[in-house]
Amino acid sequence: MKLNFLIPILLLGFSCQKGSEASKKIPQELRMNLHGEPLCLDPRKANDVTSINVLGACFEGLMRLGEDRSLAFGVAKEVKVSEDLKTYIFSLRNATWSDGVPITAFDFMDSWLSILDPSFASEFAHELFIIKNAKAYREGKATKEEIGIKAIDNQTLEVQLEYPIPYFLDLVSIGYFYPVPSHIAKSNPLWAKKYSKDFVGNGPFKLAEWQHYNEITLIKNEAYWDKDKVKLQKIYLPIIQDVSTELSMYENGELDWAGAPFSSLPLDAIPTIIKKHTLETFPVAGVYYYVFNVQKHPFNNRHLRMAFALAIQRQTIIDNILQGKQEPALWFVPPVLWKEKRENSTFKDGDLIEAKKLFNLALKEMGKTKETLEPITLSYNTSEGHHKIAQAIQQQWKEAFGIDVKLENKEWKVFLDELNKHEFQVARLGGIASYNDPMSFLDEGVSSRSLWTNKAYTKLIEKAAITSDPKRREYDLKNAEDLLIEDMPYAPIYFYTYSYLKKPYVKGVKISNTGHFEFKYTYLETHD
Repeated sequence: MKLNFLIPILLLGFSCQKGSEASKKIPQELRMNLHGEPLCLDPRKANDVTSINVLGACFEGLMRLGEDRSLAFGVAKEVKVSEDLKTYIFSLRNATWSDGVPITAFDFMDSWLSILDPSFASEFAHELFIIKNAKAYREGKATKEEIGIKAIDNQTLEVQLEYPIPYFLDLVSIGYFYPVPSHIAKSNPLWAKKYSKDFVGNGPFKLAEWQHYNEITLIKNEAYWDKDKVKLQKIYLPIIQDVSTELSMYENGELDWAGAPFSSLPLDAIPTIIKKHTLETFPVAGVYYYVFNVQKHPFNNRHLRMAFALAIQRQTIIDNILQGKQEPALWFVPPVLWKEKRENSTFKDGDLIEAKKLFNLALKEMGKTKETLEPITLSYNTSEGHHKIAQAIQQQWKEAFGIDVKLENKEWKVFLDELNKHEFQVARLGGIASYNDPMSFLDEGVSSRSLWTNKAYTKLIEKAAITSDPKRREYDLKNAEDLLIEDMPYAPIYFYTYSYLKKPYVKGVKISNTGHFEFKYTYLETHD
């Protein structure tokens, strides 16, 4: 139609005017750098930011992030909740997988049950323990049939909970509650390892290409139930680890976006970036922290952990290295997740006097001097930002305690493997909430890296989990966080903000409090 329309206009001599208008048309193709290779594109297993955001484009749960950044229906079109808030009945809309096969309640049921299966390698089983008999099944004390997940028919899913969960609808909007294509996953367990016809999703986009460690291309999923809302036709995601190269590509017009959530901006260039561009920042429910291995000497000593945490000068790191309007983390749970703001912390930022006092007390308890204290190693995965922060804290600890701390920089997969095996002393970590609730940081998974346990803490978490009084629940959770800070298995450093650059023609971007980038409503505005 456009070609046939333009031919007579050109013949009438209006080529300059119409040519100018035509030049404003741009393809609906968004270009963003991934920075790193996705570790896993199976929703039941993915736990890194890169994988989670790619999956968020290719999959959709019962609920999803809406256009106004509030919770909206996804595959579900309706939900009925029982009076005791323990039974949810979801009615599914007529939706299909990207290969045209209908999505059913059985897909959701099979996916969730597979996570709970002890033989299935997923870190998220404990997240489903809120479902009736899920934990008992995982521990061999109940049958699969007794789990509170039931596909009543193809379009109806019933979920029974152990106790009322105020954030349950938030939960079913995130990755490990996505469905997986049963008709594919059962016959091909490796379906999510690479691009092939078996990589089937149900989100606004689908995987069109995956050149490992090179690039990923997503294209609009024409089988998506709400495809008319999706304006982007393609999302091009090169995988470039060097953030300076990424910034250059952005400035040269080869990328439409640079920085978070998939990557970061070069810290040394931030002052120049601020002068040349509009640096966007967005607070998210995340915390950057160091984890101590509390089961190994010397950080099995609480006072030593406290000393190292108190000696960190957080605001100095934010002002001189990060420069992204971050907030010093004097608690573990990001402020945005609390309904009522926290009062002053139990410790101060960069409290060197108290840190030295605790350090000397720890040495006395261990029968050590600073000269006979075992060598301490700080581990972190490869990143300019992690390296600069580690160097700064290494120097801060040396000035506070007169000791040398060794830095070890590891490739991500090696680093993660050593964390999982608890082969570290102090290590860099960071977390963004899976859902909008403090429990995302305080649940049973809190001790998985540090091996920290505390009976009083566990009791408070269990109590908060089953209470129906929101004020009492928040009170118990804050008391639990107090215990976490007192024992300091983690040294919180700063609360996250996303810093990024985007071209002015990139519109409709939605980023959730939990850092999820929503591609569904994004589009490119025509421009000169």
